[in-house]
Order: sequence, then structure tokens, then C-alpha cells
Amino acid sequence: MTGTVARVDIDQLCINTVRALAMDAVQQADSGHPGTAMALAPLAYVLWQRHLRYNPANPEWLDRDRFVLSAGHACMLLYSVLYLTGYDLTLDDIKQFRQWGSRTPGHSEQGVTPGVEATTGPLGQGTGNAIGMAIAEAQLAALFNRPGHSIIDHYTYFLASDGDLMEGVSHEACSLAGHLKLGKLIGFYDDNRITIDGSTDLAFSDDTAKRFESYGWHVQRITDGNDLKAIDSAIAQAKRATDRPSLIIVRTHIAWGSPHKQDTAEAHGAPLGADEVKATKQNLGWPSLEPFYVPDEALEQWRSAKTRGTQLEADWTKKWDAYRAAHADLAAELERRLAGRLPAGWDAALPVFGPKDAQATRAASGKVLNAIAAKLPELIGGSADLTGSNNTEIKGGSPGRNFHFGVREHGMAAALNGIALHRGFIAFGGTFLIFSDYMRPSIRLAALTQLKPIYVFTHDSIGLGEDGPTHQPIEQLSALRAIPNMTVIRPSDATEVVEAWRAAITHRNGPVALVLTRQKVAVVDRTKYAAATGLHRGGYVLADSRDPDVVLMATGSEVELILGAYEKLKAEGKRPRAVSMPCLEYFARQSDDYRNSVLPAGVPRIAVEAAAPQSWYRWVGDQGVIMGIERFGASAPYQRIYREFGLTVDGIVAEARNRA
Repeated sequence: MTGTVARVDIDQLCINTVRALAMDAVQQADSGHPGTAMALAPLAYVLWQRHLRYNPANPEWLDRDRFVLSAGHACMLLYSVLYLTGYDLTLDDIKQFRQWGSRTPGHSEQGVTPGVEATTGPLGQGTGNAIGMAIAEAQLAALFNRPGHSIIDHYTYFLASDGDLMEGVSHEACSLAGHLKLGKLIGFYDDNRITIDGSTDLAFSDDTAKRFESYGWHVQRITDGNDLKAIDSAIAQAKRATDRPSLIIVRTHIAWGSPHKQDTAEAHGAPLGADEVKATKQNLGWPSLEPFYVPDEALEQWRSAKTRGTQLEADWTKKWDAYRAAHADLAAELERRLAGRLPAGWDAALPVFGPKDAQATRAASGKVLNAIAAKLPELIGGSADLTGSNNTEIKGGSPGRNFHFGVREHGMAAALNGIALHRGFIAFGGTFLIFSDYMRPSIRLAALTQLKPIYVFTHDSIGLGEDGPTHQPIEQLSALRAIPNMTVIRPSDATEVVEAWRAAITHRNGPVALVLTRQKVAVVDRTKYAAATGLHRGGYVLADSRDPDVVLMATGSEVELILGAYEKLKAEGKRPRAVSMPCLEYFARQSDDYRNSVLPAGVPRIAVEAAAPQSWYRWVGDQGVIMGIERFGASAPYQRIYREFGLTVDGIVAEARNRA
């Protein structure tokens, strides 16, 4: 047997090993998507064996190439490759696909499976994440690389399906990537022409190549997804196209090798069936019908990645050592950022606001943001074409600190997740609170993955006034608060804004939303009322009476109303307590003793928030009342809308009289 024939045979054996594992895992789980993994096995083999720079022994190596499986339903492709190349993933883990507590969940999750770079599954999200990673790579390279010392120099790859490219988030994110000319970004489009409903002809007739060319991408086509030489050549060409991102369109056949399921929708979201698995293995010339059989020769070939990866990282470590010797300060700064350590004194120069400084909390936020940015160089971000409204501009910021995401909330949120996944930055993104709905899938994934983007949501209520019900958020606060690991902070005034930003920067394990007013609000006199540092406990007694007979609590601009009601009730001889509740999540984490000290048992409670009431029922108790909004807003000056909805000092006083 000649060397050429032997090479072809081992390549095919390695590829078919992935196909067999995908079939077997899905069949054993009786759930999953085998067909795409089977179709893309040749692409995965060429990429992971010949191009991708990674070290299975150290999945967190800084300068590794990133690979994002945007088509998360094809996760058995990724799990198979991770196991075969020698990551800390075993064949037993593969056998536990989609089972309770396994490291091979039904869609790939970052932090669960070693080597998985992003949590994917909702289609299009991984594409946006990859673009965020490429943004972070480009930014870090510009900041830290020096002549002769390219210590940040890696590619970001993503794999997208038809569904990924149909979803709107991919349009936004890929348009942004083309505009930014992200030359280290390479995408693969699996053109298998099959969706769950059937042929893509049912609903999809885009010319994908022209679409991406119009975005400014370098585009190539591979007509046969089994052509290893063509795949190899296309990746090499994409890597040379450094002036723009690249898309490689790969024509594949779902469930390739299956005698009866190839090119059918049945292979998309269901097991092939025991008989078809057997027939497929026979059709592929697979040497065993035993489930989860892995030929020694294939495993040895795949595992050569371990030696190669060790050498790649060792070579980079030498470059890093030379860089650290030549640029010690830069190296120390990069290490600090990657470790997530904040610089000493980062919050030492935050602004101080007093009773004469009435202003919208969005305006105060812009001032605090700039004070922090001057001391925290890793803080970067921007808004979805609302920079002036959101007050998200870093004044005098160096190139790259201020991002113009365009009118692309979907893409912005997905990219923020990618920046967070890459590490090296604290990223924020701004828009109106109402448009958090556009961002919700990415926000949910950030919470699931415990990433920490910061969202600057302004125009937070009916207080934005004349723009009317299309722009006045009602249900958004409760909807965001319902997401596990999500933290929503709605500060009442400028002094709480200072603490809100301090909390957001130091927060861990999940995203933070800062929810801010358009309209001016008074600044609470902290010499008369409690300090704004109470924000860090979520809720705190702002103004009190001995043995209170009613508790008034609110967030945001409505705190001004309950303070007015507090003073009126006090003047009437009542015993009110006013409680600022800027963050229900922080309050929920406090001890029972603390919560009971703020909201004493048996005392009637009134919650006031210009929003849907759902998130307040836990805190008002059975005898309490919520003064909220259960209809859409209206177009009028905000003062009139508040009066029409009964959210006034007099309205709160009247309610309190009935309760106390």
C-alpha cells in the first residue's frame, strides 16, 4: 500500500469516527441532531488537524484560536472532536450525551465542557459571539502588541447553519463585522439546504454569497463538503485575506453516508434509528457495529493534536517571556486584565452629587462612567446609535474605546457576550429600556453563562413622556428580573447612580442592567436621609419613623414620590417608613434578619413603580399593595401621564391612609 493511499485511508477513518460517534450518541440518548455532525466531519477534521491553533491540555491558553459552534444543535460534532483531540472529555462523557449532570449537554455550554468557547443553541447567537471575540482580539492586539512582539495573534472561527443565517441577529452582527473589517474572523456556512420543516426552499432563497459580499466579506465556495483539499485551500486563502472577514460556503449533505436519511429533514432533529445506524456504518465501511467503537489508528491520529498543541503553546510562551522582558509594564497590565483584577484606586475619583444637582440619572451615569473610564482602561463600549441619549461616550477615549454599534441591538448584545468570553475587557452597551426586548436572547445567554456585560438602559418608564407607548417600557423591568443570574439596578438619583456603577464594575457571575431616567429627578439630601451605599444591599431604609405603621418602597424616579409622601404622612402624625429598593436581586440575597429589619412583619407595605407589578408581589406580602401599571403608556408630557396613572405624592398618601 502506498503512502498516499494510507494517508487517504487514515483521513477517512478519522472522519468516519466522528460520524459514528455522532450517530451512536444521539441514538443512545434517543434525542439530538446527528445529520449535521455527520455532514461536517470532513470540515472539522481539516480545521482541527491542519489549521486551528489550540492546546487540549490547556483550553484557556490566551493566544489559542477560538472556534464557536453557532449551529449548537450539531454539538456532537464538537464533543466528538474535543474527545478525540485529547481535551478533558472521555468516551464515557460522550455516552452520557443529553443526560442529567453530564458534560455533554444537548447544546454546547461554555464552562460545562472543556474546549467549548461559547454557549450556543439559539441560532445566530454564536455568530454574534464570534464577532465579539474577533473585536476583542483586534482591540487587544492594537493595545498590547509591539514591533517584534505579537503576543495577541489568533483567529476566530465560527460554524453557522442555514438557521443561523436566517435569524436576524446574524444579519446585524455580520454587517457590523464587515464594517469593522475584522480580518482575523473566518466563518463557515454549512449549506446543507435542510431545515426541520424540510428543504430550505420552503422559506429561504437568499443569495448568501452576495449578501456577505455586500457586507464587505471575502467569500469562497466549496462545492463538495467531502473535498479535504478544497477545504484546506479555502481556509488558507481566508487566513490570507487580512483586510476583511471571510465566509466559506460549504455545500454538504446532511447525514452523509446514510442510505435512507441523507438529505432529509428526518436526519436534522431526531436519531437515525437503530437499523439506519447499522446500515450507515455498513455503507461507510465502518469496521465495527459495536456502539462507540473508536479505532486505535484514528484515535492516535486525532491525538497528535496534543503534541502539536503543547509545542504551539510552548513557542508562544517563549514569545511571552521575551515580551515581558521587553515591555514589563504592558505585560503586567495585560495579566491584570485577564485575571479580572481592578486597578488600585479605580473608584477614588467618582463624582459627588448634592441636593442642588437635580438631573436625569442617565446624565449622572455619563459623568460616573467617564470618571471610572479614566481609571479603568479595560472599560469599553458604546450604544446602538443612541450615544447622546444614553450618555455612553467616553470623553477623550483612545481609539477603540467608544463603539458605534449602529441600530443593531441584537448584534450589539451578542457581540458584548463575545467580548466578555474572550476576556481582557469590561464591556458595556446602551439603548432605551424598551429595546432590551431586542437584546433578550443574548441577555439570557449572558446570564446562563454568567458573563458580565453591563447594559445601560435609559428612558426607563412613562417618564420619557411624549414619545408615547411604543417607547415607554412597562413589562421590561419584571421580564428582566425574571431571568436567573440577571441583576437589574434602577437607581433613584445621582448618588445612587454612583453606587450602581460601583456595584456593576465589581459584580460577578452574570450581567448587570443599569436602568436610568430620561427626566430630571431630585438628588436626595444624604445629610438628612440615609447614605446611598445602601444600594449594595438592594433595599435600605431611606427615611424612618419609630414603630412604623406603613412602609413605602420604590425604585428609580418613584423614590422621589415616596419621599414626598413620607413627609406629608409624617406631618399628619403618621409613622411612615420610606425604603429605596434599587435592586431586588441584591435585596433577595440578604439575610432574613436584614430583610425583616427593612420590611418588618405585620406592617402594611406599598410598592410604587411605574411598571408592571409582577416582580413586587414577593415583597409587599398578602396585605400589601402595588401601585404599578398594567396597561400601555400614553403620549403626553410625563408629569401628566404620572397624574393620569395615579402615581403622585397625593395618590400614595391616600393609599397609605387606607393602609396605616
